[in-house]
Amino acid sequence: MKKVMFSLVILVFFSTLFLLNENVASAKKQDQPLLNPNRLLNIAHRGASGHAPEHTLASYELGEKMKGDYIEIDLQMTKDGKLIAMHDEKVDRTTDGTGYVKDFTLEEIKQLDAGSWFNEQYPDKAKPEYVDLKVPTLEEIIEKFGRGSRYYIETKSPDVYPGMEEELLRILNKYKLMGPNAPSSKVLIQSFSQESLEIVHSMNPNVPLIQLISYSEPATITDEELRAIEEYAVGIGASHTKINRNYVKKVREHDLLMHPYTVNTREDMEKVLDWGATGMFTNYPDVLNNVLKAR
Repeated sequence: MKKVMFSLVILVFFSTLFLLNENVASAKKQDQPLLNPNRLLNIAHRGASGHAPEHTLASYELGEKMKGDYIEIDLQMTKDGKLIAMHDEKVDRTTDGTGYVKDFTLEEIKQLDAGSWFNEQYPDKAKPEYVDLKVPTLEEIIEKFGRGSRYYIETKSPDVYPGMEEELLRILNKYKLMGPNAPSSKVLIQSFSQESLEIVHSMNPNVPLIQLISYSEPATITDEELRAIEEYAVGIGASHTKINRNYVKKVREHDLLMHPYTVNTREDMEKVLDWGATGMFTNYPDVLNNVLKAR
């Protein structure tokens, strides 16, 4: 009996020691969290914008039906400080209005037709329900899709909109979309503005950030630049037309995610995946879903 008891004590001791080591290792991982690089992300660019008017609830709904992992949202800010989903600083391209978003109140933005342009430009994809779609606010999008969805949000032209980052984090906190570490977050925040990302990072270092980079020529990046990005971001986004296999390889060697944009043909999707990208932006999440399933 004494031998049995002694064996049980030894077993409990080593089990406790093992669990402690596991918890320490887990805590260390959470100190520098990364999204799972083995999960290839299908990012519905402005929603399923190849099939429906971009940055409308209809486009986001379609993106989810087509198995997009993230709803991608570009942010602009109205005259009265409301965050809305729109790519351009001006309303001209995607509504029946003219002028800069910053000069409109939200009430005025809501008077605009954000869907008819799509029917006119793409008659083969036109639908009656696209007529007179409204520009959604960030809060309306989150209220529609809830915590069951994931959001890939870009601060557009943050230099034009002082306080954009604070308002964004206020809303994300309100709807409990940010967890205690990067993997638990329901949100990725991206920007071409390093300053904007660093503002977010200073306010909440647990929010996973993606540094967007624009290249006018074939892309190159140094180890020094990558180490600097590692200080505040978990990944990089760049045009798939400017990068190559070596670029992606170098980014991945620094344990950064690589999300090229905007990849719309099956051939380009296959190419980007072969390079080792960890996901991509596409206007056609249905096509990318088929490519990923085939793999």
